[in-house]
Amino acid sequence: MMYAPVHGGPDALGVPQFDFSTNSNACGPCPHALVAVQQADATRYPNPQYTALKEQLAAFHGVDARRIVLAASASEFIHRISAAHQRQRVYLPPHHYGDYLQAAQAWGLAPAEAEQAQLLWACEPSSPLGQAHAGLPALVDSLRADQQLVLDCAYAPLRLEGRASLDAAQTDRVWQMWTPNKALGLTGIRAAYAIAPLGADTAALRALCPSWPVGAHGVALLQAWCEPTSQQWLAQSLVTLREWKARQLILCRTLGWECLPSDANFFCARPSGDDLPQRLQHLRARGIKLRDATSFGLPGYVRLGVLPPLAQDALASAG
Repeated sequence: MMYAPVHGGPDALGVPQFDFSTNSNACGPCPHALVAVQQADATRYPNPQYTALKEQLAAFHGVDARRIVLAASASEFIHRISAAHQRQRVYLPPHHYGDYLQAAQAWGLAPAEAEQAQLLWACEPSSPLGQAHAGLPALVDSLRADQQLVLDCAYAPLRLEGRASLDAAQTDRVWQMWTPNKALGLTGIRAAYAIAPLGADTAALRALCPSWPVGAHGVALLQAWCEPTSQQWLAQSLVTLREWKARQLILCRTLGWECLPSDANFFCARPSGDDLPQRLQHLRARGIKLRDATSFGLPGYVRLGVLPPLAQDALASAG
């Protein structure tokens, strides 16, 4: 049976007034990035080779531009690299973003333990828990020549505590998948990129890529991401998010919810009682949306993005 993807954000009822179901930076949108997107020239094609953009991203990360692989979105890259490994074996973390499994099923990859897989997935901070990927350094150190590990870095810019598990040498051995729209609070702009492992052959992934995967607005977002003004704003937003998260954890515990540890701008919690589906429907009717974590393999839990005090108070009042 094929996996049916479940996502947070807008639904059949529209845009929630207080949306805890997504992990976007609640301090956003980043003003500098927003202006860049608004001023993008949508009357022209981007350069099909994206030369300047790749050089800018490479300089931002301190890598060779030949290691930059652009993608229409993280989900598009997930499908593309899965296609490159079709009918092989894939390792999925115990709790993971559903598109990993969806792409694996679509391209005929069989789930396997890490030592038997050719394609391996990791995410840090992880989704949905926001925690370190247990054993990640050892997993990277044990990679064989026939294996590729993709490290989903979607939440790395939104880390509020802790630190990355991999050192520079280990990071150079894996694919790094970056989606800055979450950190910039502009998730409606679909643009992403990956950094190939040092010395990796990227020809197969480039051959699978359609022309112009990133439109003018996505180019503007990625260029703005690399600029000091955006990075300064992001650093300031993390200070605010830490304060909001501390307050939100206290609120949830006051409600009698069990909160799991997290390093990121979101966390999982188990509300008291056994009527979670009904409670989520009740909250949604009042403009409050939480992400049911059942699809992540955590029945009885919800995942909550950190929101401002006004939204937190609405959650407390709605019960």
